[in-house]
Amino acid sequence: MSGSGGGYPSDLTDEQWVLVEPLLPAARVGPKGGRREKHPRRRIVDAIFYVVRTGCAWRQLPKDFPPWLTVYWYFTWWHDDGTVEQVHDTLRGRVREADGRNAEPSAGLIDSQSVRTAGTVPANTRGLDAGKKVKGRKRFIVTDTLGLLLAVHVVAANIQDRDGAKRSLLWTRLDHPGVQKIWADQCFAGRLVEWSCTILGRELEIVRKAPGQRGFQVQPRRWAIERTFSWLIAHRRLARDYEASPARSETMIRWAMIGLMVRRLTRGRPATRPGPRLLRRDVP
Repeated sequence: MSGSGGGYPSDLTDEQWVLVEPLLPAARVGPKGGRREKHPRRRIVDAIFYVVRTGCAWRQLPKDFPPWLTVYWYFTWWHDDGTVEQVHDTLRGRVREADGRNAEPSAGLIDSQSVRTAGTVPANTRGLDAGKKVKGRKRFIVTDTLGLLLAVHVVAANIQDRDGAKRSLLWTRLDHPGVQKIWADQCFAGRLVEWSCTILGRELEIVRKAPGQRGFQVQPRRWAIERTFSWLIAHRRLARDYEASPARSETMIRWAMIGLMVRRLTRGRPATRPGPRLLRRDVP
């Protein structure tokens, strides 16, 4: 049970809050000390998770959370100063270590996902993915072999995979120099493979379908990143892109992954899904 008083499924438990609280920056105060923050940090974080999980608008936050303007101010502050990335990366290292891995990975996976955008999204940040018939934005993510996020880049959906992937691969090269090999699907074949080898000094291996394959089949290696996309889409705020800025969309994705990782660190057992529930009708 959450000790913060909200009682929503997205709220952090006491054990999860212990993981997140030390990673947040100190309160902003004036040169003479200033006044204490009016709203508890825990309720601010719970409110952000509520938006990410339920997909509600900031203005529609329930009244038992701090005012939505306050929550959004913290969301932008922690986005601008890099706090969200720092919290995310620290937790990712802990998840890897808890799984018996090194904190830093040596291999990764890359893929893209096109999602529709809300009508409030600026037209110059969205486009049409002609292949998937999706008008909106495209998310490029790089994960480790556990499916944990290493890099994310959001662009207009009309950007080709071979072009849009370059920045994510570059960020991975700079932030995770230990990653020597990255697997990708056939959409990334061609010039990008040579660019990755020549410019980044890293191997980009294309995972191809088996000869004669029909329909969907789980691809070797790549299933982990497909699972990551399914994790993200389970958050309603990410099922469609509502953010005015692509950079804010990237931050929303990191918040979703933070929630997933704190649950994984505190669960203490493998994840399970509830089975189908039978509807019972009272017979008079």
